Amino acid sequence: MSDRIFNVLFLCTGNTARSILAESILRKDGAGRFNAFSAGSQPKGVVNPVALEVLADSNYPIDGLRSKSWQEFATPDAPVMDFVFTVCDNAAGEACPVWPGQPMTAHWGIDDPAAVEGCDLDKERAFVQAFRFMKNRIGAFTALPIKMLDGVALGARLREIGQAEGASHRRPEVA
Repeated sequence: MSDRIFNVLFLCTGNTARSILAESILRKDGAGRFNAFSAGSQPKGVVNPVALEVLADSNYPIDGLRSKSWQEFATPDAPVMDFVFTVCDNAAGEACPVWPGQPMTAHWGIDDPAAVEGCDLDKERAFVQAFRFMKNRIGAFTALPIKMLDGVALGARLREIGQAEGASHRRPEVA
């Protein structure tokens, strides 16, 4: 197999927080090996400002991040995805579009930091924790010897990553 760049799509319902964090983290940490994208089943159209703040404070890219529909990635002219990860339980339970190229899928759910109520410090703390959980998952993913694993072994490893620290309480069987 050649040293090609893999396309990765992170899905959430609103595409405002967790999927945005994942896109930015993989964009930086997987540069040269992965192209990172994010989308939502029901995008809110705006990125959560606390997500952008946490990313910027951690020196991760925020340029070009936007809340968008997963339909953008289900068209014939869209990049063909190699991996599609749901990062929220709602998106994992929804009927996804048919992705061209039959990508590997897994559920990497973490609790929604945007759902945390309280003072600004509580909200920021939730986003920092979500960032850390997602960064750990992406670190495990980028360390995988993808070219050396067969489909079954790779799928198992991707699902294991989704069970890492911070996994959301509801874990769907199918991503």
